[in-house]
Amino acid sequence: MSKSLKNVKPKIVEIELDRVRHLVFDLNAFAEMEEKLGSIEEALTELAKGRLKSLRTILWSGLLHEDEELTEKQVGSMIGLANLQDVANKLNESISSALPDVDEKGKAKSKTDPK
Repeated sequence: MSKSLKNVKPKIVEIELDRVRHLVFDLNAFAEMEEKLGSIEEALTELAKGRLKSLRTILWSGLLHEDEELTEKQVGSMIGLANLQDVANKLNESISSALPDVDEKGKAKSKTDPK
């Protein structure tokens, strides 16, 4: 594993839903996302398009570390029009912090390395 990938650790992002919960996009979350949406790239594309079902699935995958019995439908009931934008912003923050930065050649680089 490259030095830069060793430095990538998921950031815990607090989110207010039915209660205060914590988003974590670790390997398990990305694996669940990939299983449900085809690939991480497809999931991110769906999120960027504002697809609500994909948003629900991605949110669910980031919450599973706290409660493995949580269902997508339960997660969906935690989201309404009033908090939809906040949820999308928190997902973007959490996912962005979990993914490695890449250089112009597509190689992962350390988030602490400004080069």
